[in-house]
Amino acid sequence: MTYTQVDGAYPPSGDYAHAIEVRGAGRLLFVSGTMGLDPAGAPGKSLDEQLVLVWDNIRAILKAADMTVDDIVRLTSYLTDPAHAEANAAARVAALNGRVIPTTAIVVRTLTPDWLVEIEVVAAA
Repeated sequence: MTYTQVDGAYPPSGDYAHAIEVRGAGRLLFVSGTMGLDPAGAPGKSLDEQLVLVWDNIRAILKAADMTVDDIVRLTSYLTDPAHAEANAAARVAALNGRVIPTTAIVVRTLTPDWLVEIEVVAAA
């Protein structure tokens, strides 16, 4: 069950949920922070390119575990600039086909300045 409106808590914006309840999941997959790197390990040249690559990489990792983005139940985005939040949210909404999940975005300094976004997810199936 997805909890978007919760008595006693502020209402979330339309692109995330306060919580998601998982019942009867046989498997959990914890995905490391995933960057917008191409198969050779080079970062995309722009934020938009990195967002495409990060979601391609997440889909590939999920596929290796016989899962899809529909199995994602939690997501944390690490952004190098607060100005990246809107594009990151739009990419997440598109990648999840509008499905809302619990999510957090944090502004950080990445290990390499060329990495503009890193996303970690938890999936359950």
